[in-house]
Amino acid sequence: MKNISKIAKSVFAAAAVLFMLVAINSSLFAKTKKADKKSKTAKVSIVTTIFPQYDWVRQLLGDKNQNAELTLLLGNGVDLHSYQPSIQDVAKISTADIFIFVGGESDGWVKDALRNAKNKEMIVLNLMEILGDKVKEEEIVEGMEGEEEEEAEYDEHVWLSLKNAKVICEKITEALCQKDSKNAATYQNNLSEYLAQLDELDWVYSAVINNASKDTLIFGDRFPFRYLVDDYNLNYYAAFVGCSAETEASFKTVIFLANKMDELDSNYIFKIESGDDKLAKTIIQNSGKKNAQVLILNSMQSVTSKQAEATSYIKIMIENVQTLQKGLE
Repeated sequence: MKNISKIAKSVFAAAAVLFMLVAINSSLFAKTKKADKKSKTAKVSIVTTIFPQYDWVRQLLGDKNQNAELTLLLGNGVDLHSYQPSIQDVAKISTADIFIFVGGESDGWVKDALRNAKNKEMIVLNLMEILGDKVKEEEIVEGMEGEEEEEAEYDEHVWLSLKNAKVICEKITEALCQKDSKNAATYQNNLSEYLAQLDELDWVYSAVINNASKDTLIFGDRFPFRYLVDDYNLNYYAAFVGCSAETEASFKTVIFLANKMDELDSNYIFKIESGDDKLAKTIIQNSGKKNAQVLILNSMQSVTSKQAEATSYIKIMIENVQTLQKGLE
């Protein structure tokens, strides 16, 4: 928006404050991770499949990180939808005190991995089970590649809702308190502080989107942000559903999305962080918006262990809302 309102300015101020808080927290966690390496024995072994879970645990542990051995299983950049565990991964899960996974179709391997687990007192947290009826079915919107499925398929990308994150973090805290009861008060306090940050960021999203001039996203890619757009009443058009393995869109889909760019006077088209922007650029070239830009929203599906040390869930979600503000001009 060229004329940024006072509300929008206050939104960016709030986002900047949160960004600084995250930077401080990230520094603290980097230090505690170094302390963790010096610890010879970990009291609690926690295995997470993807980055959002990993970072939530890290934030909730706080300065008790030295009491835990925390593992990011998909830390080599592999996408959730194509991951298959190695023998070493299965062994790591087998002895974990707490194991956290998404629970969607992509995690079909988990049942076999847990069948012969050595730790019979392991706490297993399935995000989709935790959320229950908050889990959404995948949908085929107008213009999207794909056919209606006979059986319902559920959208796995539950972590992209700040509201879902709050529910999940409460359950993670319960598990930490159960496995390390003497530090329960610390974990509960860390939870309260983290929920406050999530609430503040939720307010930032609402303010940005409520003050935007547009309310529709056009995605030249897979679309894993169903939970996010539903939280803030945004509309969207996309080439593929979030869990699609397809990369080549039909000419019909390209033209539909190109026409939508013209119809909605959109100067931006979105893609996710992985892959190239070939499809998005093809859509632009077939529209009347030849100078449109491609913007990236981070779905956090393939954050590496190295990247995890320099970022956080909240930091990435702040970057996403800043991108949304630009893209909804």
